[in-house]
Amino acid sequence: MSLQEKTRGRRDAIGVGVALLNKLARSRAIDRFGLRKPAERAVFEATKTGFRTAGALSRRFSAATGLSGPSRLPAAKGTGRFDLTPTEDQQMMVDVVREFAAEVLRPAAAAADTACATQSQVLESSAELGLSLIEVPEDLGGIVTERSAMTGVLVAEALAHGDMGQAVACLAPSAVSTAISLWGDEKQQATYLPAFTGSTVPAAALALLEPRVLFDPFTLSTRYTGGLLNGVKSLVPRGADAELFVVGAQTDAGPRLFVVEADHPGVVIEAEPSMGLRAASMSRVILTDVPAVPLGSLDDYAECVRLSRLGWCALALGTARAVLDYVTPYVNSRVAFGEPISHRQSVAFMVANIGIELEGMKLVTYRAGSRAAQGLPFAREAALARRLCTEKGMQIGTDGVQLLGGHGFVKEHPVERWYRDLRAIGVMEGAVLV
Repeated sequence: MSLQEKTRGRRDAIGVGVALLNKLARSRAIDRFGLRKPAERAVFEATKTGFRTAGALSRRFSAATGLSGPSRLPAAKGTGRFDLTPTEDQQMMVDVVREFAAEVLRPAAAAADTACATQSQVLESSAELGLSLIEVPEDLGGIVTERSAMTGVLVAEALAHGDMGQAVACLAPSAVSTAISLWGDEKQQATYLPAFTGSTVPAAALALLEPRVLFDPFTLSTRYTGGLLNGVKSLVPRGADAELFVVGAQTDAGPRLFVVEADHPGVVIEAEPSMGLRAASMSRVILTDVPAVPLGSLDDYAECVRLSRLGWCALALGTARAVLDYVTPYVNSRVAFGEPISHRQSVAFMVANIGIELEGMKLVTYRAGSRAAQGLPFAREAALARRLCTEKGMQIGTDGVQLLGGHGFVKEHPVERWYRDLRAIGVMEGAVLV
């Protein structure tokens, strides 16, 4: 490999993380939350090694009209090794997002859950992190040069460690920008992506779920006939504020995705409060004779469902980790009958089991995300991750409440909220996308 190729490879590997960090450092929002010093330190550590951002975040979409076709990201290059270690740029991005989750999302979680809404300042700050740019190609104003499903998994996991409900609210617009980047034609990319790469990111949502028993995302009641959509979508995050939807609907050939602009009079939004994910401001979207434009193909819809499920698995990882991190010091400090309750085998084994199951969830989710990023088949891996994260995620939430005893039942401790949020993993479809 030539020196030029090595240099280019290092620059591409570091570009995403440095671009994100520089964007964060320029953000005024981090001053409101006291993140200026950590952000400046992260930028310094990233740049002192000699790498510089290519300035992708400062560019605006301008070349789409000159494209002969849609811009697509190439698959990530595999290493040939079984290695779950994040790349340099992924680790830097995750470090920033994890700090944002700890310093901003976690303190605001209880109030957001009570209000059934994420604070506007938090949403603005998350937008300034560049979450909607993770899957947008550089030539369309994004920050990446290759497919980054694994990066999306890591970011979703880090956000959910702060609070899953707010994480869903923050990630909802990126689901739409990702869908349009992956499957939109050149006209759709030129029309919609500039809004997600600009200074103000619009509220948007991926709507697949429908309010019926035993919902199957591959057999939809919402229909697309004669260029119009009719149906109802359920548990759509930030639906009341959304300016754009990507909606799943049934056609004669099978289910497909469609782009829907929210300002049409046939789009009606109703509040739909839920047991968990309350901070995501869940809504029901009623579509009556709404004009829509197809997005991608039948195969693209199936990939969308799988990538969305991976996103929910990543959210389960972050929240389950939060449970483990909370109950471990609790059982070591809680004294009963003259000794910490962690000295009881039943308690120690329950905590250990949470750690074991969490590692299993992480392994299958990362494997599926890595294969998706490399353009390899990942349907089996996504199905395994979905099954494991659904069952074990709910069990971890239940065990977390149990380990706290009476404290697990009250809102003074966050475990009861995590319990409610983790039960959403097996129910939700859409909303997030990696």
